[in-house]
Amino acid sequence: MERPVLRVRVACSLVAAALATPLAFGQASRGISPERTQQLVHMVRQDCGSCHGMQLTGGLGPALTREALANKPVPYLAAVITHGLQGTPMPPWKALLDERDAYWIAEQLALGFPTQNPKK
Repeated sequence: MERPVLRVRVACSLVAAALATPLAFGQASRGISPERTQQLVHMVRQDCGSCHGMQLTGGLGPALTREALANKPVPYLAAVITHGLQGTPMPPWKALLDERDAYWIAEQLALGFPTQNPKK
């Protein structure tokens, strides 16, 4: 199977899995404590920033700015965070993040993460 076709199939599978989840855009932040919010902010800035650039404007990995992610649905972003992206250096983070954490990060990225006052 050609790589572009495989990537499209993997991406479609991730989107389908994400859409099957009960969390919807705008709801992930419910129930996340302020302490966990700060942990997630730190994780994104340090761990994600190590590949995507400390300002998330790109590095080894692509930019994670609001503009760069404008055509990516939050469920897709959450699925990529959770499961990684096969054939790329993007690892799965499901060992460290639950579904709500992944959606919160995806929402924040879609809004223009990092922010000084993340949505709680």
